[in-house]
Amino acid sequence: MEAPFTARAWQRMLSGRRLDLLDPSPLDIEVSDIAHGLARVARWNGQTFGDHAFSVAQHSLCVEEIFRRQNKCGPDECLIALLHDAPEYVIGDMISPFKAIVGGGYKTVEKRLESAVHLRFGLPPSPPETLKAKIKKADRTSAYFEATLLAGFSNEEAKKFFGLPRGITREMLFLDPVPAHEAQARFQARFDAIEAERRAAGRT
Repeated sequence: MEAPFTARAWQRMLSGRRLDLLDPSPLDIEVSDIAHGLARVARWNGQTFGDHAFSVAQHSLCVEEIFRRQNKCGPDECLIALLHDAPEYVIGDMISPFKAIVGGGYKTVEKRLESAVHLRFGLPPSPPETLKAKIKKADRTSAYFEATLLAGFSNEEAKKFFGLPRGITREMLFLDPVPAHEAQARFQARFDAIEAERRAAGRT
């Protein structure tokens, strides 16, 4: 008699960690895996101009840059902004219309992963709503520029879906798609810089 089939609910990481997707442990989170994964996940389902995909790692750098420019914030808040899409290193990026169709199951897994990532780096498992709103505003600003410059949206379309950016210009942002290894290195470098600020402030 054959043994019953058991679906695998974990992901083997290049660091050697085995991350349980349904019950992720902070002990199995490594920033090297996050940087590697996000640099290889394409925003906009890969439907962007350029020789390289515009990765979630690049998007995360843009969002953190916008967030810093728009808010008076400390290194903890900057790290939360940088890691706002960190769960996608495991579950990939899903465009908003499809997220709405999939519904609660996706959001549950995403939330558990977010909490594990935050705990791994000494952050609150769930950021305050006011902080999440500020990061979401930065996210939408980045999305506007990505949509119009990379994903073929008209200015009017992007304005309708993401709002019109204020106080941020294209020149401020790292929007030219680069190879995965470069996006990975830049993400890792920004993470390391924020962690150095946190250590200096006695936050880690």
